[in-house]
Amino acid sequence: MTTQNLLVELFVEELPPKALKKLGDAFASVLFDQLKAQGLAGADSAVTAFASPRRLAAHVTAVAERAADKAVSQKLMPVSVGLDASGQATPALLKRLAGLGADASAVAGLKRAPDGKAEALFYDSVVPGAELAVGLQKALDEALAKLPIPKVMTYQLETDCELPGWSSVQFVRPAHGLVALHGANVVPVKALGLTAGNSTHGHRFEAAVDPVQLADADSYAATLLRDGAVIASFAERKAEIARQLAAAAAKVGGGCRPIEDDALLDEVTALVERPNVLICAFEKQFLDVPQECLILTMKANQKYFPLVDTQGKLTNKFLVVSNISPDDASAVIGGNERVVRPRLADAKFFFDQDRKKPLVDRVAGLDKVVYHNKLGSQGLRMERVLSIAGAIGRKIGDDVLAESARTAAKLAKADLLTDMVGEFPELQGIMGGYYARHDGLGEDIAFAIEDHYKPRFAGDELPRNMTGVVVALADKLETLTGMFHIENFPTGDKDPFALRRHALGVVRLLAERSMPIGLDEALDEALKVLASDSPQKAWAARVAASGAGMVVYSLEQVKPATKEKLTDFIYDRLAGSLREQGYSAQEVDAVLALRPQRLADVGQRLQAVRAFAALPEAPALAAANKRIGNILKKSEAEVAVAVNASALVEPAEQALFAAMQATVPAANAQFDAGDYTASLQALAALRAPVDAFFDGVMVNADDPALKANRLGLLKTLHEAMNRVADLSRLAA
Repeated sequence: MTTQNLLVELFVEELPPKALKKLGDAFASVLFDQLKAQGLAGADSAVTAFASPRRLAAHVTAVAERAADKAVSQKLMPVSVGLDASGQATPALLKRLAGLGADASAVAGLKRAPDGKAEALFYDSVVPGAELAVGLQKALDEALAKLPIPKVMTYQLETDCELPGWSSVQFVRPAHGLVALHGANVVPVKALGLTAGNSTHGHRFEAAVDPVQLADADSYAATLLRDGAVIASFAERKAEIARQLAAAAAKVGGGCRPIEDDALLDEVTALVERPNVLICAFEKQFLDVPQECLILTMKANQKYFPLVDTQGKLTNKFLVVSNISPDDASAVIGGNERVVRPRLADAKFFFDQDRKKPLVDRVAGLDKVVYHNKLGSQGLRMERVLSIAGAIGRKIGDDVLAESARTAAKLAKADLLTDMVGEFPELQGIMGGYYARHDGLGEDIAFAIEDHYKPRFAGDELPRNMTGVVVALADKLETLTGMFHIENFPTGDKDPFALRRHALGVVRLLAERSMPIGLDEALDEALKVLASDSPQKAWAARVAASGAGMVVYSLEQVKPATKEKLTDFIYDRLAGSLREQGYSAQEVDAVLALRPQRLADVGQRLQAVRAFAALPEAPALAAANKRIGNILKKSEAEVAVAVNASALVEPAEQALFAAMQATVPAANAQFDAGDYTASLQALAALRAPVDAFFDGVMVNADDPALKANRLGLLKTLHEAMNRVADLSRLAA
């Protein structure tokens, strides 16, 4: 079977840049999968995706003109239904065969084969392989239908009928051309009102010819580059932009480098077809504005790449990725410099205006900002965060930490009311830190305000000081307890208040900062504040003093189930995070089954469990542990952790008790010292006496006293073995 390479391109108006890479990959992968499913592409075929602002394309190697015929064996019906007592075909069988395009002459060739308890009739036939034109049409239709289009637009096509009229088409952008080449031959497929040909269009302004004629499928990228001035490959265009950015930064000198932002690089790659990086500059006076503001406005609004020096400090130079390459680029450079100037001037104006009003004077304004209709305003929420931060600060530190945490918590949300954050919400917290320094509040408070949203995403850094850690923890706990109290749980992909992220933030703050407070204790402090009327009273007094009208928020009584559900939610988030870090489900389940309170210990416990599981004694001890747990659960009476040594009558139970006396104290001492690995490994010595105990001792003895003593022995052993983790979860 001869094969040739295939090229399919859809030429459209400018595609949404943030979705381009995903659209290009999806178009190519679905087209390829459909061709393989129909037998037109084989195991040795490969696909290459192309995506530029005005095209989606796919190049597939080794595509057949016609798929190979396929032998198919179809089950018809049970023999008892298809044939009568004399072996003749029944009407039901003849009807079934007719539906498959066969007649009564096919009955003699039917096969009999077992099908469960009965015998069935099977019809063997050969299904002709799909023709490329038909198979590609199906693959193209499927590829277009499955595109992850962010927003569909409707446009009209002029109809081909004699009477004038329009037909509506829905697609991500209006399509103007379709190419389908199998080798050098056009495949007659249609899509979106277009018929495939062998020509496309290049760069809007710099193409050497228009239209661009494609000789064959393999010359697509080279022809577009030569005649159309377009780098069709998204990956190649991205690499070229990165190369030019690095070269331009080196030309500026001084160790300058462009801001690293892969999302911005992807977006710019999706905006240009023939990149040309140019060096631009702005007035140095704007560098007095916090660099986060300048960087954000240049990246978000203009898609520029700011340059920073070796210390990471912003310079007054920036790089522009142009889509044209004129001989004299001065007009392009000047135009971009003129465009960015008003943006930077706005940022400077906002910064200057915001500093005229201290953060503390903005706090009252939070009372007018609704946080949630069941939880009150941002002002009331601030009072709850403030109370939680003070309580946690006292628990893990002293009154000084508590007071600094309360101060930072009071001011943490005030920058939401500044002009700068109003224009750039991404700068909340960051601007609060700058304004706190301007107000003379010191670095400790400024860092805490700036960092209290951290960690904002997986891998984000944690707050830089303990005040920031306390406020960040309080802020996340307030959100979690409040939302769980009103039963606003995340569902599926919907998590508008980012509760999953907040839960992982709580975990990271407690674990990575080794905070001397357990999860249960931290939740209790937050729930205590939620149930208290103190924040409400403080908020009401402030509102009354301001003379503003007051909306009273009345929270229902906090239910005990709130804490239980929230605890489960946090441990579920922790379990998922640990599995992503490479720990097995068994290891994670064993450790988290005990609900460890000091989350900083979880990593050590997991390492200890992994080391224990590698021991030859581990499977037997895990199985025994599971057996002990089941025995204790079935006990009708409460089992005490107590053993009467003189009542141990069987040699096996005496030997087990003696082994426990020799082993458990050392294991407990190692556990108390934090050496969980040594603690678990010390218990490995109990394998032989535990096995002997179950082989030679009847736990449920007829004598109640003897039974109670043996259950007490097992309960003592069970608690000793399960201090680091629930070892029964390791049992197969």
